[in-house]
Amino acid sequence: MKNIPLLLMGCGGVGRQLLQHIVSCRSLHAKQGVHLRVVGVCDSKSLVVAPDVFTAELDDSFLLEVCRVKSNGSPLPTLGNFGACQVFTSPEVIPKVTDIGGLLGKSTGLAFVDCSASAETIGVLNRVVDFGCCVVLANKKPLTVSMDDYDKLVSQPRRLRHESTVGAGLPAIASLNRIISSGDPVYCIIGSLSGTLGYVMSEVEDGKPFSQVVSAAKSLGYTEPDPRDDLGGMDVARKALILARLLGRHINLDDMKIESLYPEEMGPDVMPLEDFLANGLPLLDKNIEDRIKQASANGNVLRYVCLIDDTRCEVGIQEVPKDSALGRLRGSDNVLEIYSRCYEKQPLVIQGAGAGNDTTAAGVLADILDIQDLFPQPSVVHRGH
Repeated sequence: MKNIPLLLMGCGGVGRQLLQHIVSCRSLHAKQGVHLRVVGVCDSKSLVVAPDVFTAELDDSFLLEVCRVKSNGSPLPTLGNFGACQVFTSPEVIPKVTDIGGLLGKSTGLAFVDCSASAETIGVLNRVVDFGCCVVLANKKPLTVSMDDYDKLVSQPRRLRHESTVGAGLPAIASLNRIISSGDPVYCIIGSLSGTLGYVMSEVEDGKPFSQVVSAAKSLGYTEPDPRDDLGGMDVARKALILARLLGRHINLDDMKIESLYPEEMGPDVMPLEDFLANGLPLLDKNIEDRIKQASANGNVLRYVCLIDDTRCEVGIQEVPKDSALGRLRGSDNVLEIYSRCYEKQPLVIQGAGAGNDTTAAGVLADILDIQDLFPQPSVVHRGH
């Protein structure tokens, strides 16, 4: 059985779902000859570690208790009374996590899995890359920092996987990498990469007021607690930047054109959430309605998309043909159209659920299994007669 030591950073919805997937897939992984040995779990304030990171692990009952404790909003140190583990709290967390990376990275190897939503993990990730650790990301922010930090993180591409940073579990990154590796030049990518904004734009197409659709999306749990976190376009911009950098574009977020669906005077620092929902949102209805009518007159529909080509990397509302993959998009699905020499007239289209903790965690788990060949085979003992 091949053992893959694993340390998880981030115990939010995706991180907890990943732990549950690991536990529920034990028998499947055993048939594949793989065992994921979780040696540590941390959040921004604390870290729980197996008694001996070389030989021990946090057992499945402990991992499920992590999920229960964190879903209840309790801190990780309360787990110290549940089972055998070492507990560390800030400011010890980052140095200890780095130490574990150094110990295991140089011996058995270690999969560092970042399911947090923090930009602060980039320092740790860049250090453990030097130790020979593998890095698996659901967190987009380490891939959208400065080019210097980005170049360091991706310096050993075989040891990095980040499929779930764009399109959750969809094979967007893998498909793009295959095209690039084959020497097929990609000259345009256009996609709807926000389930929230995909839902909003397809609903307003039916004549519903923008404010009503956003409020409905919030009540359905499709948006962040403050919908402006979605409507501002920054999440889509990060995904677009990740794709653009894969194509070799040396750009930062500041270089991108990012269309916000609300004006600065309605921003979180200016207008309270309740005021925005009650009074700000309805003021946006007329503009969206006019743009929909104009698009319809042109035989098109509106979608909030990322657009990447030789000269542009931008996100915002665009008119797209009704009969295109983007134009037919309904609900919260993601869709990506990739145009290249081989996919010139008919693009490669990748479509499916592009959001959700379950889907995202499944993509992370697949990434972890994809790097198993980088870990040593178990030693075989030959007995003499």
